[in-house]
Amino acid sequence: MFEKDTVCVHPTRCPRSFYGSITTPVFAAATFVHKGVDRESEYSYSRLQNPTRAALESRVAELEGGADAVAFASGMAAETTLMNIFGSSGHIIAGDDLYGGTLRMFRHIAGPAGLRFDFTDATSPGNIRSRLRPDTKAVYVETPSNPTMQVTDIAAAAEIAHSAGALLIVDNTFLSPLFQQPLALGADIVVHSGTKYLGGHNDTLAGFLVMKTPELAEKVRFYAKTVGACLAPFDCFLVERGIKTLAVRLEKQAANAEKIARFLRERPEVRKVYYIGFPDHPGYEVTKRQCSGFGGMLSLETDTPERARKILSSVKLFQYAESLGGVDSLITYPMCQTHADVPEEERLRRGINDRFLRISAGIENAADLIADLRSALEK
Repeated sequence: MFEKDTVCVHPTRCPRSFYGSITTPVFAAATFVHKGVDRESEYSYSRLQNPTRAALESRVAELEGGADAVAFASGMAAETTLMNIFGSSGHIIAGDDLYGGTLRMFRHIAGPAGLRFDFTDATSPGNIRSRLRPDTKAVYVETPSNPTMQVTDIAAAAEIAHSAGALLIVDNTFLSPLFQQPLALGADIVVHSGTKYLGGHNDTLAGFLVMKTPELAEKVRFYAKTVGACLAPFDCFLVERGIKTLAVRLEKQAANAEKIARFLRERPEVRKVYYIGFPDHPGYEVTKRQCSGFGGMLSLETDTPERARKILSSVKLFQYAESLGGVDSLITYPMCQTHADVPEEERLRRGINDRFLRISAGIENAADLIADLRSALEK
């Protein structure tokens, strides 16, 4: 079995069969000819499956160590489709520090449709256990969380979920399968916004669900083909191309993030830096145990709201934009971007205030990025 960085370039599950093509071709076909009556072809209609998508899905499944993966038109399309497997009733325990779009979907789409959500601090296994109910169907966590970088013990969460006959679902977007393997730690389903590190170039939207077992995969595929939020062939091509450089990008992004975090921690204008690679981070020991890297994400709290806004308007290399995980370094104001729909009281309780910024380190020269931040801080 190859190492993960080799699998990024040379997946073993999907042998090259397209006339020796090194790159998977874009099969821009909506429909495929059947071999004959009662002789089904491997592909029939691209909402169900497409050769380009199949190649990408097999690559992602192999990287995550799953039985199967399904590619969707966005991360939110993946999450929304996933909720269908639980039907119109039941209880789901979720971490209380999640991407704002996930919270919005849980509260305004899945909740009114019949599912009941119980949000809790998922850094404490005891908090998760105390919220188990007879009808609990799943535990859903992001780790590290977006945007305050909280860490959940995946193995402990899996044990708790499985003790109640529930599934553990882990959003692995921030670390990717190269730095964290939730299925190997006990998770049942992994969620990705493929827009982020997997695609890596801020040029397409994508989402993935990776299932540990064929039985779960069959269930997810049924809803995926029925809902129809599938990833188009050309977008599959872009994400697969991005994955080929995932390992080298992520190593550079992680190295840059560490240098940026250490620089910011020494600045008098910065009150706090949220970075899972600091030994005094509450989740550091769990991170060391379950991850092979600290990733390219960090957040910070400045001394004043004016300082935060000045940074956003002054940076030159960092770009003030939503999203993360691409080759370009981005800086985000969660209060009015990723978490704008989260009620103010809830945001403030988590520390997402008007001084809070989130950084996605890119692959630029670290010294240049730090100089850009220094200049913005001193203006």
